[in-house]
Amino acid sequence: MTTEKEILNETVEEAAEEVVEETVENEEPKKKKKLFEKKENTEELKTRISELEGECARLKNEYLKAYADTENTRRRLQNDFESRQKYRIQSFALDILPAIDNLERALAQKATPENESYYKGVEMIYNQLVYALSKEGVEVIESLNQPFDAAWHQAVMTGEAEGVEPGTVIEVFQKGYKLKDRLLRPAMVKVSE
Repeated sequence: MTTEKEILNETVEEAAEEVVEETVENEEPKKKKKLFEKKENTEELKTRISELEGECARLKNEYLKAYADTENTRRRLQNDFESRQKYRIQSFALDILPAIDNLERALAQKATPENESYYKGVEMIYNQLVYALSKEGVEVIESLNQPFDAAWHQAVMTGEAEGVEPGTVIEVFQKGYKLKDRLLRPAMVKVSE
């Protein structure tokens, strides 16, 4: 004989087993759903990671291009600055060369006892100007008895000269000047035929 308590306990146990079975049955789809959601999340995260990696690569590329442009600009500006420093006296030298030519013409006249002090003064001025220009890199282009070079000479005349090879400078009408490695003014010359 079973007592009421036993029946009640059996009923409670049966109900508990049903609840547990029902819970287990309900839990499995939830677990499956969670696993499915985790897989979906993983796929989304992988997609997002690949997007971010692509974005990172694009930004790195843009950064490198901007850096290269900046470096090129810096180098160009540095070269411009150095060129300006190297040739800064060019326009002044071009303006002063006619004065040096006139001083040379004055010195070509022989000194006489009456004008000897003037001659010495002109000579001193000439020497100071030539020295100041030479300190800045302005040099005379040596032309007389040199082969004609169109880069440094301007042929004004041609003529025959005995004992001189053709294409040789036989007379200089106006001196040529260069600033370091750059031509300031070509020498005006007469070339042998």
